[in-house]
Amino acid sequence: MSELLKNIDARTRLAGTNKLEILLFTLGTDQNTGRRETFGINVFKVREVMRTPAITAAPEMPSSVVGMVSLRGALVPVVDLARYVGVGGDTPRDIMIVTEYNGHTQGFLVEAVDTILRLDWSQMRVPPDMLTANMGGLVTAVTELPENRLVMLLDVEKVLSETTRYDDSHMFKDITPLEDGGEHLVLFADDSSVARKQICQTLDVLGVRYISAINGRRAWDELKLLAAQAEAAGRKVSDTLSLVLTDVEMPEMDGYILTRNIKADPRFEGVPVVMHSSLSGTSNQQLGKSVGVDEYVPKFEPQRLSQTLRRLINRNVTAPVRK
Repeated sequence: MSELLKNIDARTRLAGTNKLEILLFTLGTDQNTGRRETFGINVFKVREVMRTPAITAAPEMPSSVVGMVSLRGALVPVVDLARYVGVGGDTPRDIMIVTEYNGHTQGFLVEAVDTILRLDWSQMRVPPDMLTANMGGLVTAVTELPENRLVMLLDVEKVLSETTRYDDSHMFKDITPLEDGGEHLVLFADDSSVARKQICQTLDVLGVRYISAINGRRAWDELKLLAAQAEAAGRKVSDTLSLVLTDVEMPEMDGYILTRNIKADPRFEGVPVVMHSSLSGTSNQQLGKSVGVDEYVPKFEPQRLSQTLRRLINRNVTAPVRK
């Protein structure tokens, strides 16, 4: 398994090409269908894959959190994904995927890992409404492999949000509304329902109007519509749209390609783009800058996000008019 991920650092070169690599794994047999469902997690989020070490039970944990393990001197919570998803029964799950997410490390117990699959984000589709309902919004994207094999990309943000039971209400208390917030419009794109909810909370406190999109493709369609409306009214898009906020990982079109499209289109001159991602490593920030991102803000830091939005929106309002 160490061979499987030994070159993981080099995979950051995929960013900006609308490609991704996902680690495929199974959780056991679905008791309702009798099938072994295949799930995936973006390799960018995976630190290592190992045999599950000794787990120490911890009190007052959600039922899907089986305890803690010690990794290099740090205690790491371990989530039994099969128990969380509701599949697998008593199938042994002695493989642990160690993930890094927004500066935090956690382990996911799985039945088996399969392979690393390289895909274009355009091959990843928004899950059908029925699947979204059945999985409780846990799946952010799906793709079909040969032999009618469906791969479901997990919303890691949702898993961690629900298993940690973290109360984030205090993170918004010091955010104050913009004086002219209602005059500004922000378009944001994110495939995670948890992230979208927190972005909406932040923008609501700021008093800013917004348009939400579930991936880069939908966001680009909305942007083209705004551009057409501005052209018909004889105005610039920047007169209507104050800022674009985008995630990195999204089905159909990722945040790098969305940003590149915006920055290459003269109709969107003067509209800043903020990249908002749990992939907050230096290499990802550099890639964001290479496609024209104006700012890079880690996810789930509403205070920092609000400060960045306030600064960029105010900068555009006070910028001198070009002659």
